[in-house]
Amino acid sequence: MRYLDPTRNTALFMEAFSPTPPSWRESATHANGFCCPTCHASSTAATAAWIDRRSPVFIENRKRKWQEFYLCECGTAWWGWSDDRAPNEFADRQPATPDNRNPFNNEDGDLDYDSFFGYF
Repeated sequence: MRYLDPTRNTALFMEAFSPTPPSWRESATHANGFCCPTCHASSTAATAAWIDRRSPVFIENRKRKWQEFYLCECGTAWWGWSDDRAPNEFADRQPATPDNRNPFNNEDGDLDYDSFFGYF
């Protein structure tokens, strides 16, 4: 992901899963509603993102959540919890199970080509 470093006015490339946090994260404020607190742009409009995977918070049922940091187009750095993010288009999909991953799992035992080629 490419973003403009406001401290140097230079374009940089960064990895959202980098173990090293970006400098702009230090000025980030917690955003309620999982959008930029200044201009209300969504996280998809951010020019940079970083996820703090080093220190997850454990919640009920042994689930984890992380702080997700974003640098907005307007220059505001903000963060939100990963479980506060709105569901995406893939959220309603069923998890893969051995039954729905087996390309031979049909009535006659023949290869189900739609299921098989869905793997690739």
